[in-house]
Amino acid sequence: MQTVYKIDSERMYERIMTLADIGKTVQDGVKRVALSKEDKEAQILVTKWMEQAGMTVSHDHFGNLIGRKEGISSSSSLPSIVIGSHIDSVRNGGRFDGIIGVIAGIEIVQVIHDAELSHEHPLEVVAFCEEEGSRFNDGLFGSRGMVGRIDQSHLKLKDENGVTRYEALQSFGFDIDPDRIAESVRTAKDIKLYLEMHIEQGPYLDSNDYPVGIVKGIAGPSWYNIKLEGEAGHAGTVPMSLRKDPVAGAAEIISEVERLCTQDPNAETVGTVGRVKVLPGGSNVIPSSVEFSLDLRDIDLTRRNRIYQQILDKIQNVSFSRNLSFNVEKYMAIDPVYCSDEIIQLFNEISEEKEMNAPIMISGAGHDAMLLAEITDVGMIFVRCAKGISHQPNEHAEKADIALGTELLLEAVLRSM
Repeated sequence: MQTVYKIDSERMYERIMTLADIGKTVQDGVKRVALSKEDKEAQILVTKWMEQAGMTVSHDHFGNLIGRKEGISSSSSLPSIVIGSHIDSVRNGGRFDGIIGVIAGIEIVQVIHDAELSHEHPLEVVAFCEEEGSRFNDGLFGSRGMVGRIDQSHLKLKDENGVTRYEALQSFGFDIDPDRIAESVRTAKDIKLYLEMHIEQGPYLDSNDYPVGIVKGIAGPSWYNIKLEGEAGHAGTVPMSLRKDPVAGAAEIISEVERLCTQDPNAETVGTVGRVKVLPGGSNVIPSSVEFSLDLRDIDLTRRNRIYQQILDKIQNVSFSRNLSFNVEKYMAIDPVYCSDEIIQLFNEISEEKEMNAPIMISGAGHDAMLLAEITDVGMIFVRCAKGISHQPNEHAEKADIALGTELLLEAVLRSM
């Protein structure tokens, strides 16, 4: 049986657009990296909206922004129903990635607050710190912290200006203390279930004319930094046969990444090299070193591990044949996860009742939900984005689709609280 409580789509969309102005770029994108002044400005604004929805707002020591509406007094010890996502962005990213999930969570609590509905379980809305990893090349930080997957080595990472994450957390304000992160780790007894709404960031929903989708599993991301070192020299005087050119070696390796990730057309493996740094960087100088990133993802952990080993073998072989030295540093590796069967069934029932006909699908992108799955049942809803475009200024989601996804999420919360 459907309930009659309605979300305010105009309010939601206005808030999304207001946040988009914080860190707005000249290309009409968004640059709001974690623990920056833009991030702080956005968090102050989101705090105000959380408070308007009847929530008490605080930060944990991982920098996660948390709004909480208590349940009825006799059940204050019950685990929370948590809705979350993130408000940090990639550099020159879009206006909807992560944002719609946080705004949807606030809207849901606002509806419950305004209708004066009682609920046994506390309700929480979380904006996780540095989901994107754009500042410290180490994503899903806040959710990894919440489930106890962060140690001192993650706090020592530096941004491009030499600022450590420890220093960024310490100076951010809101009583965040990186020396007290252990106090902010949560367990299964704290959270009943976790729900997240996100734009798909892929073309499936849009190309098949589905406004929303139900996620059944999330591909596991693994991030690496690869460095090859050779020998610098004059571009005109060193014969090709005598060169120790790390960039030529990197080209072989990057081509192998593409070949390995496309060899099985039915596999959901994806590999991306999104950052390359060449030194010394002169057009007439043979490079001395090259560093490049590797983002490798798959829903099948065994296959992902096998392909990574094949890439590593290629790095070793190329380095040996070209007289290069190499170093591979693993930044992050998270196993693929599957969403709760019970929550998938609940979403599906609501979808059918509302005649949404939401498909059940896999997420190729990593999300905070995959970390929360370590301690609780998780469920995810996708909202289509135009042409599957994300992580750039042309990212777009329709107001009506965001509203529909929020209605689905609201109904699930009402039946769970």
